[in-house]
Amino acid sequence: MDKSQKEQIVAELTERLQASETLIVADYRGLTMPQVDALRTELLTHGAKFQVVKNTLTRRAAQAAGADHLLALLDGPTAIAFLESDGDAVAVAKALRAAARETRVIEVRGGVLQGRTMSGEEVSTLATLPSLDVLRGQVLGAVTAPLMTILALFNAPLQNLVGLIDARIEQLEAQGDTSGTEAPAAAAEAPAEAAAADETPEPEADAEPPAAEATTETTTEEEGEDQ
Repeated sequence: MDKSQKEQIVAELTERLQASETLIVADYRGLTMPQVDALRTELLTHGAKFQVVKNTLTRRAAQAAGADHLLALLDGPTAIAFLESDGDAVAVAKALRAAARETRVIEVRGGVLQGRTMSGEEVSTLATLPSLDVLRGQVLGAVTAPLMTILALFNAPLQNLVGLIDARIEQLEAQGDTSGTEAPAAAAEAPAEAAAADETPEPEADAEPPAAEATTETTTEEEGEDQ
């Protein structure tokens, strides 16, 4: 590898270190190339690029990128899983732990999570957490569950009431009950009866005057006698 190739590799590593806020460093010593390729393919599905690096070049890149905290992890054959912006750090940690258990040779040294250095033990702890998809589902369930409960409280009584009304209507129709149609007719007859009652003839206003005339005549006769 000539100088220009080394400079190109350092530049690429520097760019990846600057772009990746999360990465996991592993010692891949003892893995065969088919095993490395299989692990690289699996990590890609979780949003991480698994790259075997040379420590001398990676140290130069770490210093250029201001990632001095990574220097302590560069000891022995090194491979780094660089997470993309949409990568799942938990899923990557799980995959690396599974590979370590299966091959019994790969060792996770540590990593960086959102700019904070992690030890190998912390990466193992990260691997025990639920995956990003599961966490999203749990958060979504926690948010929507109370809303669905509230909607159920409002909708259930109304649905039950409508169901009871429909069932009662069907029951009455099956029994041939026509009271529902008679009620409007009865209501229509009530105003007619009230109108008929209002047309009853009232006593004539001239019924009392004769009595008044008689009283006047009597008074006149009595006055004549007095004279």
